[in-house]
Amino acid sequence: MRNETRRRRSFDRRPKHRAASASDRQNGNTAVFTAPKQLPETMPTWQPDCPFGGLIPELQHALAAINYQAPTPIQRECLPHLLQRKDLLGSAQTGTGKTAAFILPLLQHIANHPKPYTQKSARVLILAPTRELALQIQQNIQSLGSFLKVREALVYGGVSQHPQEKAMRNGVDFLVATPGRLIDLIQQRMISLEAVETFVLDEADRMLDMGFIHDIRRILQQLPADKQSLFFSATLPKDIRALAAELLRNPAQVAIAPEEPTVDRIAQKVMFVNDKKKHSLLLSLFDDHSTKKVIVFTQMKHVANKLAEKLNKSGIISSAIHGNKSQAARVKALDHFRNGKVRVLVATDVAARGIDVDGITHVVNYQLPKEPETYVHRIGRTARAGESGHAVSFCSAEERGQLMGIERFLKKPIPADHEHAYHCALAAEPIRHSKSVDGNRNHKAAKSSQLGRNRPRPRNSWTRKRR
Repeated sequence: MRNETRRRRSFDRRPKHRAASASDRQNGNTAVFTAPKQLPETMPTWQPDCPFGGLIPELQHALAAINYQAPTPIQRECLPHLLQRKDLLGSAQTGTGKTAAFILPLLQHIANHPKPYTQKSARVLILAPTRELALQIQQNIQSLGSFLKVREALVYGGVSQHPQEKAMRNGVDFLVATPGRLIDLIQQRMISLEAVETFVLDEADRMLDMGFIHDIRRILQQLPADKQSLFFSATLPKDIRALAAELLRNPAQVAIAPEEPTVDRIAQKVMFVNDKKKHSLLLSLFDDHSTKKVIVFTQMKHVANKLAEKLNKSGIISSAIHGNKSQAARVKALDHFRNGKVRVLVATDVAARGIDVDGITHVVNYQLPKEPETYVHRIGRTARAGESGHAVSFCSAEERGQLMGIERFLKKPIPADHEHAYHCALAAEPIRHSKSVDGNRNHKAAKSSQLGRNRPRPRNSWTRKRR
């Protein structure tokens, strides 16, 4: 009788599984089990050709609960292939619903084919390049799987690994991870990938840009050979296609508007300015009351910190987010930005694809990116959910070459604003190419000439060749 009472009390003291709260996300705690909601009696209604009608009732009700009216183009194209368990290579602009396009069929497969959990392993592995994107994917799993009994775990660096170990101890359905922490836990034998049935590489091009190619290959060596593989990417450069050809088996290919890298609803403009006047120009933008929710992108972390500090001193509530910030600070900054407590979020490119916030009115490129593709990812934070948006880029004389690369990538010039108070005529001048002796254009010499760097260097002892 005493043993029976002890067992009952032990059972009652077991932790109740729940979705991760904001404080959980800040501390690195992850949800192990999402308790299902009660199904409504009436089924949602869709258009006759809508692929949502082929999903199980639990997923249809989840879509209706988050006000889905119709699938986005990539969802319409991907769902039939993924419901048949095919490998897939998908490409679409940012903000087009790629995450839901693969989460929905994976949830349906798990619901229709239940299996016992494998300790320290998962049925689905989703790799993401940043912590913010991993959190976003987990939130999609929780909202779309709200009427299903689903276990998921989130693994990323910058926080304690002990809650992540605990979440994986008895196995999960979904494991969402960033490469670095995942490899650490695999090496410590806290995670095994032997039970993975589906592998998803999200934002594959960003993974390669951040130098994760070797980590990805190490993770692929741990995966079973017989699995479904899905690659999703905003762009499809040659290296992504080469990796996909190596790993995907007869994949279906879905590309939504691959030739139009910019979102048509974004009003873009470039403002030529001296580098030392950029802060004053930025402050002038906030005189316009339409700049309600703004992301400002910088190249360097210390610039993001200084800029956020200056904006706060000017009375514009701002937060900075970049790779050196702790996970708690990053989650707090994003939550405040999402809830409207912060007007401006100053970010580096590490967060460019991990920010999923509705209602962003303006994106400001305080410093132009070095890669033209990154420009597209930055401005893709605005003009979401059918809304319009604005993208303003500051260009100094030193950044003229980067602007040329972006316009070449877009295949059209970005409209220029020459009427603002801080206009710099030198930065607005096009780069003039001079021809060298052999008749070829010497781009570096032309740029140096424009910037006044063509003065002859005096010859002294350290420049003379030794005889």
